Amino acid sequence: MSSAPVASVLFVCVHNAGRSQMAAGFLTSLAGDRVEVRSAGSIPGDQVNPAAVEAMKEVGIDICAAKPKVLTTEAVQASDYVITMGCGDACPIFPGKKYLDWALDDPAGQGLDAVRPIRDEIKTRIEVLIADIDAQQEA
Repeated sequence: MSSAPVASVLFVCVHNAGRSQMAAGFLTSLAGDRVEVRSAGSIPGDQVNPAAVEAMKEVGIDICAAKPKVLTTEAVQASDYVITMGCGDACPIFPGKKYLDWALDDPAGQGLDAVRPIRDEIKTRIEVLIADIDAQQEA
């Protein structure tokens, strides 16, 4: 049996420091090696948002080793799903990709109490995404 991932997902946000990192953490945790997970930003920050790291730690997911990465055309081309996080990032468009935009509040500069509901909304969307990916594989 092959252990190759069935789909690849790229999460895009300007700084690649909050929403996209939490989404990548949830997808990696909930889908395991069934999905290849990437995240990137057009203007990556210096570090992942500490409130995002703390909020994810509360639900047992450690993203403290994650580093913001720059968005590349290659990353988009290599992904089946390209998900922007409501931050207005423009991604190169390639045929055959599924593009989604998740309108989510920006956790930048927010305290933990403000980041928790964003985290929970991301988790809900990730669960729907996994169901969609699984349904595509069965189709």
